[in-house]
Amino acid sequence: MRTLIQRVSSASVTIGGKVSGEIGPGLLILLGIEDADTSEDIDWLCGKISRLRIFSDENGLMNRSVTDVDGGLLVVSQFTLYGSTKKGNRPSFIRSAKPDVAVPLYEQFVKTLAFTAVRTVETGEFGADMQVALVNDGPVTIWIDSKARE
Repeated sequence: MRTLIQRVSSASVTIGGKVSGEIGPGLLILLGIEDADTSEDIDWLCGKISRLRIFSDENGLMNRSVTDVDGGLLVVSQFTLYGSTKKGNRPSFIRSAKPDVAVPLYEQFVKTLAFTAVRTVETGEFGADMQVALVNDGPVTIWIDSKARE
């Protein structure tokens, strides 16, 4: 499971002209899922995200988590995080999980994240054509792969 996390001042997802999910200050989480992902990846990743200290404290140091600052969470499915450009110029997405595998894992991720961060999680819609708007705060952008566990 891969995530690209952006600390945002605000973010939203629009589908067909209607806002599907919207947050103020918090984290925009782009989530990619592969066939090899399991509940263990979800638990580890949700714990890591909810405790990730990338918000400023009173001294201006990145020392607070999204939970500490009561920040919003917006999760957007993003199969392109598993895009490979190894051959040619057209990315291959062969490592991205198909919907029958990815949708249940995506839904479990959202539920686990809400439980771990003790707050509601806003979302886009799995597989939809989405327009994502954000104001990256910092900018702060973090890449986390549950298989690399760095």
